[in-house]
Amino acid sequence: MASTALIGLGSNLGNRRAWLEGAITALDASPGVHVVRVSSFRETEPVGGPAGQGPYLNAAVAVETTLDPAGLHRTLQTIEKGAGRTRSVRWGERTLDLDLLLFDDRIIETEELTVPHPRMNERIFVMEPLAEIAPEAIEPRTGRSVSEILSQLVGDRRTG
Repeated sequence: MASTALIGLGSNLGNRRAWLEGAITALDASPGVHVVRVSSFRETEPVGGPAGQGPYLNAAVAVETTLDPAGLHRTLQTIEKGAGRTRSVRWGERTLDLDLLLFDDRIIETEELTVPHPRMNERIFVMEPLAEIAPEAIEPRTGRSVSEILSQLVGDRRTG
């Protein structure tokens, strides 16, 4: 039986659009993975990490997968590595970042993987594209929908 997974994509090095489009193509070509929805691409300023980084291009995709969460995570890491991703500086610049945000309604905590993604509820650049493709998806730790979380983030930004 297939599961639904929601994945965040980002790039702030090189041809950002080409990195994201290539990742979507690679995901859909991966055994056990089928891309079913893709958000529009959004340019955003970097959050955290070293100063002087260029803007990111962000998106989200929904996939149907027969892989387990660890297998899908390994697939994402393989695609990142194929795009020249290196992990030398935490939250540093990158050709490609693929984050497993949600996997069905599961909560997963292992050394290699935490789902839901631990900071997704704090980041408009994650929640906006996610709300475009899966507004009713439930974040299982809070029991709130993606659209509800985004509404609160936007409201907090206006009043903060």
